Amino acid sequence: MRSSIGKYVHLPILLLFLAAAGGPGANEARSEGNEPGAAEIKVIARQFEFQPKTISVRKGEPVKLVITSEDVDHGFAIDEFKINKRIKGGGSAVVEFTPDREGRFRIYCSVVCGDDHDKMVGELIVTKDGNAAAAPQSNMRVTFDDTPGVVYVESAGQRIKIDTRSKTVVSMDGKEAQARQAPETVSSSSEARARRAGSEPYDYRLVNLPTPKRVPRHSLNFFFTHRFQETITGNPGERTEQHLSRIANDLLGLDSFSISSFGVSYGITDRLYALAYRSPLTTRGTNKTIELGFGYHLLDEAGKSPVALSVQSTIEGENNFTERYTENIQAMFERSVTRYVHLFFSPAVHINSNGQGRFNPRPDEFFPPAPAAATFKLGQHTGSFGFGADAMIRPSVSLLFEFTPRIGFKMGQVIPIFSPGFTSIVGFRNNSEPEIGIGIEKRLGRHVFTLTFSNTQATTTSRYNSSNLVLSPSNFTIGFNLFRRLL
Repeated sequence: MRSSIGKYVHLPILLLFLAAAGGPGANEARSEGNEPGAAEIKVIARQFEFQPKTISVRKGEPVKLVITSEDVDHGFAIDEFKINKRIKGGGSAVVEFTPDREGRFRIYCSVVCGDDHDKMVGELIVTKDGNAAAAPQSNMRVTFDDTPGVVYVESAGQRIKIDTRSKTVVSMDGKEAQARQAPETVSSSSEARARRAGSEPYDYRLVNLPTPKRVPRHSLNFFFTHRFQETITGNPGERTEQHLSRIANDLLGLDSFSISSFGVSYGITDRLYALAYRSPLTTRGTNKTIELGFGYHLLDEAGKSPVALSVQSTIEGENNFTERYTENIQAMFERSVTRYVHLFFSPAVHINSNGQGRFNPRPDEFFPPAPAAATFKLGQHTGSFGFGADAMIRPSVSLLFEFTPRIGFKMGQVIPIFSPGFTSIVGFRNNSEPEIGIGIEKRLGRHVFTLTFSNTQATTTSRYNSSNLVLSPSNFTIGFNLFRRLL
C-alpha cells in the first residue's frame, strides 16, 4: 500500500519536471544549435547495454558524446562514421563527430566485456531536422526507490533524482553518481546485473571443481576437457638435467597419452538445467563413463544473499552407462572477497563410488593367488570437499586454484605388501593423493579457454577428486578446458 500511494504522490512533481526538462522535445532542444559548440549527449555503458540505447541527432550538426563506463572496460563503435572508442572501467571518454548522412546506424561494444558482449548494441538515428519523434519512444525510464517519496528519471544518459519529501530535484550524471557511491556498491550492482544475465566473472569449472554459475534459460553450452599423462614437474629421484631433457623431448608431456572428455548442459529454466558428460578414461573402475544429471540454481550473490549457490545431482555409469553406477549429490558455493577475487566451496557425496568392490584387489589377480586380497576392502562410498579461488588479473583473464581432499573410499593404487623374502603377499595398502589444480583462464565473449595444471586425468564428478595417476600435489600434468555457449 505504501508503495502504491507513493507513486501517486510523486506524479505532480514528476509531471512538472518532465514538462520542463524531459519531454519528447528534449533531444530536439539539445540539437537545435542555439548555443555554440556541439550538442552534448551523455551515454552510460554497462554490462550489457548502452543507456540510452537509441540516440537521435540532426544531420550536419556537431555531436559530442560523453560516454561513461559503470563497470568494466567497454568499447563504443559506429562503423559508418569510423568511430571506435575504448572506455576504461569506471572512466569516461569523449566522442565528437558531425553526421553527414541520414539513416539508422548500429552502435556496438567493440571490447569483449563478458558472456553477453555481443548483445550490447544500440542505434544512432540521424534525421534532417533532428526530430526526436523519429526515434523509438523508449528513451525515458522512470523508477521508484524503496524509500517513500523518491523517484528517478533517466533520459539520454542523464539521471535525475526527485525527492518529494524535501521537494528537491538533483542531477545525478555518470560522474556524480559514481562519486556518491562507494566502489563496493558500484561493483555489487554491476556484478548483480551480470549474475542475472548468467554472466558471472568465472566459468562453470575452475580446473575440475564445478562452480555455481547460472545456466541461462534455453542456453545450450558445450565444454571439453583434455588431460595429458606425463608430468611436467620433476619425478622423484629425477635429476635436473634428466627432467629438462625429458620434457623437451616429449614437448612438455604433450606427446604422452591423453584423455579428451566432453559434455553439454542445457538451461530448462533460468534455474533448472540438465547436463551430460562423457569420459573415455579406461582404467579399473573408470571405464568409458557417461554422467547424466540435473542441477538447480538457488541463490545469486546479490541483494540479501551473501553467496551464490547451486546444487547438482548426477549418475555415472561405466561402459557407456550400462553397468556399475555411482550417484553424486553436490553443492557449489561462491563468495566474492572483492570484485576481483572469488572463493568457492563444493562439498559432495559420492554413493557407490566403489560399488561392487570394483577397485578392490582380487585373489586370482596374483600368481600364486593371494588370499589376503579377499580381506582387503577400500570402502564403498566417498565424500569430498572442494576448495577453490578465482583471482581476476585482467577484465577477461583470471588465475585459478583448487584443492579437493577426500574421505571414505580413495581412488589411487592398491600396492601389495610382501613377506620377508618376497615369497607371499601378506597385505595391501592404498596409495592415494588428493586432487589439486592451478590454471589461467581467458574469457572471450561466449568462449572460455583455460590452461590447466593438475595431478589427475579423471574429470567426472566422483573421480576428479583423487589423483588416478597417484601424483603428489607437487606433481602436475598439463591440460586445458574449452567452453562455448552455442545458443
